[in-house]
Amino acid sequence: MNCGAFQDRKVLITGGLGFIGSNLARRLVDQGAEVTLVDSLLPPCGGNLFNIRGLENRLRVEVLDIRQALQQGVLASDVDYVFNLAGLSSHLDSMTDPAMDLDINCAAQLSLLEAARQTSPDAKIVFASTRQIYGKPDHLPVDEDHPIRPIDVNGIHKAAGESYHLLYHRVYGLRAVALRLTNTYGPRMRVKDARQTFLGVWIGQVLQGRPFELWGGEQLRDFTYVDDVVDALMLAAVEPAVDGGAFNLSGEPVVSLRGLADLLVEASGGSYEVCAFPPERRLIDIGDYYADDRRFRALTGWTPNVPLVAGLERTLGYYRDELANYL
Repeated sequence: MNCGAFQDRKVLITGGLGFIGSNLARRLVDQGAEVTLVDSLLPPCGGNLFNIRGLENRLRVEVLDIRQALQQGVLASDVDYVFNLAGLSSHLDSMTDPAMDLDINCAAQLSLLEAARQTSPDAKIVFASTRQIYGKPDHLPVDEDHPIRPIDVNGIHKAAGESYHLLYHRVYGLRAVALRLTNTYGPRMRVKDARQTFLGVWIGQVLQGRPFELWGGEQLRDFTYVDDVVDALMLAAVEPAVDGGAFNLSGEPVVSLRGLADLLVEASGGSYEVCAFPPERRLIDIGDYYADDRRFRALTGWTPNVPLVAGLERTLGYYRDELANYL
């Protein structure tokens, strides 16, 4: 997306040193926005200063924890757009440390919204929600009318974070929208562990010459390349028709995990081992999932442009050069 809407606009990105935030920052800087990144750099959250290599003199970085957003003056009164991407994404971590997940995915979101309400009531806020809030699907593809029925602590807290944003829109008039992201992948994703996505771990392993583990393999998923997610976030920011709503994002094509593993091996020359599903993971696995995102497409004109094979090749190319900075 490049329409001049962000030229000279002041933009805040929470979680800005992370995977999606840093890719978004690059696009916005190139479009002339005045960008400030806020990131706690807490180890479980995925921030990495290497993600903004080359941008150091073109944006501001504040190492702050948005749990104290109001006290620390995270938001200025003249901010035009807030992309709220800060949070924990590990489903397993949320089960072993639910209090930490509660603190970052709920308390921190309320802190930011209170700061916005008091200091930046005219800012547009785009919140990164997740498909995990639906739980195990009753039907496929999953549309926004599907019941919200999370099966892990992270899903419950992300659903609450989304609800806070939409509540502040209804009650206080803050312009807010939530995008329910599916499996996002691409350059700058976390590859050293499974806290962000299993695909990241697979890529990290194959590029180190190690076989990766495939659990099960028949589950169906959709994947969205990060550049397409950045397009969607920016469109959500500038399109008034989506204000106050929550929308799915999807990707094409739908593929089984075994099919994805085969595509990755074909592109990378690696290998995988089929393993039994770990019991603690099976308890919180949602099974098949792919989204119906026609509502968002109809209101914004968004469509994913990067096919899965091309996206995998771009991602592998990035990490062939930069893997050491992500392990």
